[in-house]
Amino acid sequence: MERAAKRFKISLFYDLKDEIMTGEKGYRFLEHTADAYIAAYGKNLAEAFENAAAAMFEVMTDIGKVAPEFEDHVEVAAEDEQALLYSWLEALLVKSEINEMLYSKFEIFELTKTANEFKLKARIWGEKFNPEKHVQKVGVKAVTYHQMEIIKEPTKTTVKFILDI
Repeated sequence: MERAAKRFKISLFYDLKDEIMTGEKGYRFLEHTADAYIAAYGKNLAEAFENAAAAMFEVMTDIGKVAPEFEDHVEVAAEDEQALLYSWLEALLVKSEINEMLYSKFEIFELTKTANEFKLKARIWGEKFNPEKHVQKVGVKAVTYHQMEIIKEPTKTTVKFILDI
């Protein structure tokens, strides 16, 4: 049973990987044996984080079918940028589960560094999960720190992370 589940995860991952066009959406799926390994891009850290959130929800459903009907807010703080990425994605995942929501639009309007921490404030938009409208691809169990990277270049920032599915 466990081997069949892993084969399903792997084939679903490759289906997802083939479906996303690099550059069009600001993220792509990388090869990984069993989980979702994602690289998200942006002009800066905030945009890369926004695209990371979109990629995470794309793992779960087709976010093109998630209407931005309801606005909500997210605030997280962490000791470094990797911990901030983890906290951001985890907060979205928890909010989605608790409120039975799917999100498709993300706007980070504040990303600051103080002497002690990094802070992020964002607006997010989505709608209630509707099984008749929203195709379920695969559930995301958790965000991980495994192979997490933040690569900053002069005109582009890339964040890489793995989602446990």
